[in-house]
Amino acid sequence: MPNTRFSTALAGILLAATFAPLPAGAEDFDAGREEYLAACAACHGETADGNGPMAEMFKAPVPDLTGIAARDDGVFPTRRIMEIIDGRAEVRGHGNPMPVFGNRFVNERVSEKWYSYSLGNSEQIARGRVLELVLYLQSIQQ
Repeated sequence: MPNTRFSTALAGILLAATFAPLPAGAEDFDAGREEYLAACAACHGETADGNGPMAEMFKAPVPDLTGIAARDDGVFPTRRIMEIIDGRAEVRGHGNPMPVFGNRFVNERVSEKWYSYSLGNSEQIARGRVLELVLYLQSIQQ
């Protein structure tokens, strides 16, 4: 049986993250950085500048993820980024879902490490991981 209090809290966090800017000085997103380094850094680079070790294998330049907001008139498109990461929105060069991390953010494939934090709901774990990654990306915008 799902934990409704936890589900409601997670829904509130996702909604707030979609519409609210990060608080000033929010620089510590360790869980999101860990997700980024595991799933994104090979192509986008450790500093998200588009110069990862795999970047040279692509015909088109790998985007600098620190400029997402700048490319969107100074607004970080939280929902769009979440949809790209979880596979709801396709990105040329990524496929669907992004093949580099495949099922990393799909609820059936969450690791034991994350399972213990969620009271056993794998969908909540997957969404939490995506949210952590998105908040980290938002925090590194130039």
